[in-house]
Amino acid sequence: MTDSGNEAQTRARRLRLMAFDVDGVLSDGSLFYTDEGVEIKAFNTLDGCGLKMLAQAGITVAIITGRRARCVELRAQNLGITHLYQAVDDKLGQMKRLLAELGLGADEAGYMGDDLPDLPLMRACGFSATPQDAHALVRDHAWLVTARGGGRGAVREACDFILAAQGRLGELIAPYLAADGQ
Repeated sequence: MTDSGNEAQTRARRLRLMAFDVDGVLSDGSLFYTDEGVEIKAFNTLDGCGLKMLAQAGITVAIITGRRARCVELRAQNLGITHLYQAVDDKLGQMKRLLAELGLGADEAGYMGDDLPDLPLMRACGFSATPQDAHALVRDHAWLVTARGGGRGAVREACDFILAAQGRLGELIAPYLAADGQ
């Protein structure tokens, strides 16, 4: 489904909601457990900055994931993400409920996933993205395949793509390039 970028950019331009999976997208998919049985994950700060920029641009950010972990809740809180849905078996159904709550259509929503359970939701959204290390079938059905892997800046790459398509990336990075820091 990936193309030269024109159709992907057109679809990204319409986004008002972008949701993300966790394992294999916001993290590299590795699962670590402490001796006490607590699940821990590593998150990338590049991705966090990209998610904050999406929110600054007025795009609602959500997390829809099949697993539940306290560290994901903490990361969402840290990033100001209020639409957090964990232990979701029916990701498409959850997205439909969120779209209804926000008064949006599927063409205004995107999802970034990496494995087969993400495909129904990715195919239903107006825009979809996946990391380069995702399952091959998922890559075949994504509008954007990032050059970076899950948990290694793939989310940031997708965020930058969306913001560039909407003509907002330049204004959001401009403060970081200002000579006087203002």
